[in-house]
Amino acid sequence: MGIWELLLLALSVSMDAFAVSMCKGLSVKKAGPKECLTCGAWFGGFQALMPLAGFFLGALFAGKIEAFDHWVAFGLLAIIGANMLKEVFEADCECCDKNADFSVKTMFLMAVATSIDALAVGVSLAMAGNVNIYLAVVLIGAFTGTLSAIGVKIGNIFGSRFEKKAQVTGGVILILLGVKILLEHLGVL
Repeated sequence: MGIWELLLLALSVSMDAFAVSMCKGLSVKKAGPKECLTCGAWFGGFQALMPLAGFFLGALFAGKIEAFDHWVAFGLLAIIGANMLKEVFEADCECCDKNADFSVKTMFLMAVATSIDALAVGVSLAMAGNVNIYLAVVLIGAFTGTLSAIGVKIGNIFGSRFEKKAQVTGGVILILLGVKILLEHLGVL
């Protein structure tokens, strides 16, 4: 997987955390550096750790499922992307409860909830093969941390105008990356 694919992956994986960060921005009267950095650190850290854990878990099984690993990678990315798209059409995000709480407990739970998909992406990366996981982790963490910090401010200023667009973009990119992995392994690309 080349640098452009990793950049797109990092962008798409960060969209859930970006959307939740915008919700957190909606919940506070004034989003200052403390709130922005808190979201950026929690979400960026977990979004970096989870794909790494998923990659090593996936690597344990990669040899056993080598004949169909590209289908597994495609399936996981397609399911994650489709789930992101599905959430756009649901009434409200459960994370957008207008809660201005930035406590350790709240941020930990939100960081875990938004990074579960990143764990599955890490498994997909192990199945895809030829991936620099450390570069992927750094990019995912940096993108997510930066976008989450910005998301708090955007949510505070503009409201929820960009939330659904961010989730649609992330979902479509993940599905397209899954298709690309599948087509490469099938020899079409």
